[in-house]
Amino acid sequence: MSPPDTQQQQQQPTATDLRASLARDGYVLIPSLLTPSELSALRSATARTTALARSGNWPYIRTLPKQFPPWPSDPSAGIWGVQHLLHPSLPDSTLFAHSYFSDSIMGPCKALLECGDEDLVLELYNLLVRPDADFALRWHRDDISEGAGAEEELERLNRPAFHAQWNLALFDDASLVVVPGSHARARTEAEKTADPFAQEIPGMRVVRMQAGDCVFYNNNILHRGVYKADRERMTLHGSVGMVKGNKERARNVLQHGIGAWIGDTDFSGLDDKLRKRAEAMRERAVLLGSASGDVGYFSKDE
Repeated sequence: MSPPDTQQQQQQPTATDLRASLARDGYVLIPSLLTPSELSALRSATARTTALARSGNWPYIRTLPKQFPPWPSDPSAGIWGVQHLLHPSLPDSTLFAHSYFSDSIMGPCKALLECGDEDLVLELYNLLVRPDADFALRWHRDDISEGAGAEEELERLNRPAFHAQWNLALFDDASLVVVPGSHARARTEAEKTADPFAQEIPGMRVVRMQAGDCVFYNNNILHRGVYKADRERMTLHGSVGMVKGNKERARNVLQHGIGAWIGDTDFSGLDDKLRKRAEAMRERAVLLGSASGDVGYFSKDE
């Protein structure tokens, strides 16, 4: 990405603030993570990438009305996302790699995970886009099934996360809806019995981002996405792991199919600092995949 603009638009939260907000609410919003020049470059790249996907010239897509992987590669029913922004065959992969491995992103990740570069593992970088028809995800936790009982939920929620996940908005975005604090407790009876697509549940909050803002969130917070066909959306959706991650984390990542190409990624277009970070994170991801074997899929659409 381009060098930082001279003035920072807003004061950024400290590492302590980030961790406290994530622990309390299950998410934390960082305003103005991108400079105007970075925002402009990424908007152009995502527009080109989305055009490829909608025209059928990029097979790695999220298709309507399917929420979970695997997705078909035919965009004729419409799309709501584009997969594999770091894939070596994608024309703008180097620019997306600049974004993913930048200090702007990796800095908050390391602060939240309380780790260093040597602990980071390359995971996912995808794009969430304006759908061809209105579309909503069901209420869910990314790595805990809807059928889990309270005891299982608490056991899973109390495990260390060993990853960070984020949405980086390139246009104003109010698609993510969360229930603050739900990452630290089992679902209430009202949450268990609610319609999976309920527009309102008690305590929910719409995460409103302006262009350039970034939200980091616990992927097991109770949440959903609401996408409108008449509202532009280009939101970079990523995650980074830690070497302490286990097979369950590997499944959450590898079910998206990155194992087929991650070893072929080309980071030669990055500056020396980012290239070394990227190559080391890639090698740790390859080792994780090799050790995990066939992980299958976490969830399937009904």
